[in-house]
Amino acid sequence: MVLAIIITFAVNKKTVKNVGTRKLVHSQSWIVVLVGVVVAFSMMLTGPLATILNNATVTKYELSDSTVTAANELAKEVQSEAITMLQNNDENLPLSGKKVNVFGWASTNPVYGGTGSGSMSDQYPTVSLLEGMKDAGLETNSELSKLYTDYRADRPEVGMFAQDWTLPEVPAAQYSDTLINDAKNFSDEAVVVIARVGGEGADLPMNMKDQYITYNDNSSEYADFQDGEHFLQLSQTEKDMIDLVTKNFDKVTLVYNGANAFQLDFVNNYPQIKSVLWTPPAGQTGFSALGDVLAGTTNPSGKTSDTFLKDLTQIPSYNNIDRVGSTESYTSTLGTFRYDNVDEFKTSFPGFAGTVESSPTFVNYVEGIYVGYKFYETAATEGLINYDDVVQYPFGYGLSYTSFTQSMGDVSYSNGKISFDVTVTNTGDKAGKDVVEAYYNPPYTNGGIEKASANLVAFEKTDLLEPGASQTITISFDDDDMASYDSKNAKAYVLESGDYGVSIRSDSHTIIDEKTVTVADTVTYNSDSNTHDSDQTAATNQFDDAEGDVTYLSRANNFANYAEATAAPTNFSMSDEVKSKFIANANYDPTEYDNADDQMPTTGAKNGLRLVDLRGKDYDDADWDKLLDQLTFDDMDNLIANAGYGSQAINKIGKVQVTDADGPASLNNNFTGVGSIGFPASTAFACTWNKDLSKQFGEMIGQMAHDMHVAGWYAPAMNIHRSAFGGRNFEYFSEDPLLSGAMASNQIGGAKSKGVYSFMKHFALNEAETDRNYMLLTWANEQSIRETYLKPFEMSVKEGGAQAVMSSFNYIGPTYAGASDALLNKVLRDEWGFKGFVLTDYFGGYGYQNADQEIRNGNDAMLATTSITNHITDKSATSLIAMRKATKNILYTVVNGWTYENGEPAVSVPVWRKAMYAVWGVTAVLVIGLEFLAISRYLKRRKEAAALAATPQQSLSDEPSFDGKE
Repeated sequence: MVLAIIITFAVNKKTVKNVGTRKLVHSQSWIVVLVGVVVAFSMMLTGPLATILNNATVTKYELSDSTVTAANELAKEVQSEAITMLQNNDENLPLSGKKVNVFGWASTNPVYGGTGSGSMSDQYPTVSLLEGMKDAGLETNSELSKLYTDYRADRPEVGMFAQDWTLPEVPAAQYSDTLINDAKNFSDEAVVVIARVGGEGADLPMNMKDQYITYNDNSSEYADFQDGEHFLQLSQTEKDMIDLVTKNFDKVTLVYNGANAFQLDFVNNYPQIKSVLWTPPAGQTGFSALGDVLAGTTNPSGKTSDTFLKDLTQIPSYNNIDRVGSTESYTSTLGTFRYDNVDEFKTSFPGFAGTVESSPTFVNYVEGIYVGYKFYETAATEGLINYDDVVQYPFGYGLSYTSFTQSMGDVSYSNGKISFDVTVTNTGDKAGKDVVEAYYNPPYTNGGIEKASANLVAFEKTDLLEPGASQTITISFDDDDMASYDSKNAKAYVLESGDYGVSIRSDSHTIIDEKTVTVADTVTYNSDSNTHDSDQTAATNQFDDAEGDVTYLSRANNFANYAEATAAPTNFSMSDEVKSKFIANANYDPTEYDNADDQMPTTGAKNGLRLVDLRGKDYDDADWDKLLDQLTFDDMDNLIANAGYGSQAINKIGKVQVTDADGPASLNNNFTGVGSIGFPASTAFACTWNKDLSKQFGEMIGQMAHDMHVAGWYAPAMNIHRSAFGGRNFEYFSEDPLLSGAMASNQIGGAKSKGVYSFMKHFALNEAETDRNYMLLTWANEQSIRETYLKPFEMSVKEGGAQAVMSSFNYIGPTYAGASDALLNKVLRDEWGFKGFVLTDYFGGYGYQNADQEIRNGNDAMLATTSITNHITDKSATSLIAMRKATKNILYTVVNGWTYENGEPAVSVPVWRKAMYAVWGVTAVLVIGLEFLAISRYLKRRKEAAALAATPQQSLSDEPSFDGKE
């Protein structure tokens, strides 16, 4: 365009006298501009914007009516088994009358899910908490509800990029005497609702008075929180409201609605609070289940997925959780643990709200394997704590409207298998379900391999048992499930000889019965002929670099190093050794990792294979190489680089574009805006302790995916509840790796049965939201990595058959998880035998996400929607070999999904491409027409000029004269 403007002014009357030539040059210049503009826009549309446009213009496939009905019914069933009764003194519940006063602002604005990727679609109606009670036949006090809706109608937003942590609650002074008296006349039953919300992008505040926390007090007369108080305890306004209720009502039920374990220490101070229910985020229909539980139509059978403490500041990780904090090194929206000597690694990148400045941060997993109940049970065993002073409700705890007995049969130990029967009998007068929880207590040598004194090893949920009915459940597990990882000496899993206490418990602390299993000889799983838990290759140390200079909590000498290990970090300097290994985009050059001996693979061959020809064939089938030979560098780069919410088409092999959808509790197409039914949060699934419900949910995800034409599901997420303050705890299952892995693997297996591949996430050690994508270095020892943080993923591969993975934002030690050969190749593929593809978490560059580095280390695709550092820049043989492997992993996963189950799918041309082709046609016609017109006019002017040149010029005397009359 600039050149056309220059030419237009340059070729003027002074430079070109001939009018025809001048106008021809002008017209040709602007015709070229027209073509250039169309070509430029076409290149942009078919390049960086193609993914967004394809997803935004596809047909908006929605759920069928039958799927909606089935999904809503299943969602309610899940929540029915997730609601956990923590207390029920004097058999206060179920509610004896039909009328009930419901107090608390959250009763009118409860928590349905989380924010960010966990948010629900607004396409379908939700059942509110009060509606759920009404549907169960309970009449609630409308005057109270009006007080709350008049006070504030909307819930403050805890979003991905900004958080308002305000807890709206009507101050006690605003409850008039008339209102209270009317309430007492309405009913003698009171329900108090307290809720907490979490979300992607920020962990829950651990000091509500921090200057960087957004919070608005409910009164100018007092502050809701004092310095040092956290988000998971009552605000002053909530305390005042509970005081008011308990002074006027003797039968009070407290309902806690949230995914994060709440500090319920205050309950013991109010004898009027007879009952306590934990209701995790309920999804779109789950609150109808709460109404049924309160009314007694449903007998609660949930068990806690986390330990509830009397003081959440006493968790071992409390001082080592990255948070928004007031330190001198604090900058803008970042957290507290920032390195102070890493100027060379500081970077900036374009964020959603402008340029973001970033530099390396860190978090220390100092507690090692002692996460959740494994610490509290072991600490009590060692005499470090008085259990009852610390724990309010144990892990695996939950009450019922009926009573059960469990009888443990003889234990059989043969050929590496431990099994026994448990007979569960309903000894009460109401039908209900119970959970059989099996734990082991391994022999521990002081100063030896770290071991917890209580470890969940198996569990099963009963059927609905009528009063007096019994069910016998067989518990079975392998002896190597009791092995521990020895990272110091054997550098392998070890099953030490000795006596193992195998017990059934009503929760992690209360033993019903226990038997002894004796392991005669120590077994070390350090050879490929003797691997741990069916590993393809023997597990050995892969994460020595991630241990760092950190003191880890040890059971030795009764946790003698507790104070030292759990103290806040004092060293904020990155060591020279770590600096030498730390890689970000600023210091990564792919050519430094090229192998001169690598041979350039074939590209662009004409072998005639279609992708569908490879469906069902072995991963190592020779035809894969023939198919890959047909692809060019650009084919592979486009597939790898532009994998945001789906994978790109490669027409020459019949690879169609497919859509992948976000959402741990649903399917959300971020481009068409179509969503599915929103289910209860992942924490709710864990509270059901029902593996079959998780499998049914996976199957329902598959059914909904078929309706919505979705191939892959960005879920389930299975990071660990390392602390109650995790912003994304709603999206994760539990503090326990086995419970998390069982729920996740069954969801994955259910979806797989329908041909939908699940991206298990976030792989791995992504327990923090604060600073999660700002070069966050996670330091953890190998034993805790393997036994705690990788265990759910391992189960999802081996038992669930996972076909896809989403890597995490954080670093593991000095290495970005999405570029960790140890994690993605040596452990995931070599040890566990994973066959499928690995996708990054959202690809924003962030100063460290680099496609060249990632594909060479096992991360196959970039969850990118814009062109940034997601494209391959190195075209060496080494690079193309890595591209081929990444491409193969993507294609292998897609072709074995449901999209190709009936052969090569028919492809319709996207609307935007049709429009682009139409513009091309119009442009072509226009250019030809303009060209014809320009040349015609040019020739006409030449002809006129020639004729004029051939005509004799008149002399001045021949000119006519004028007489003034004309």
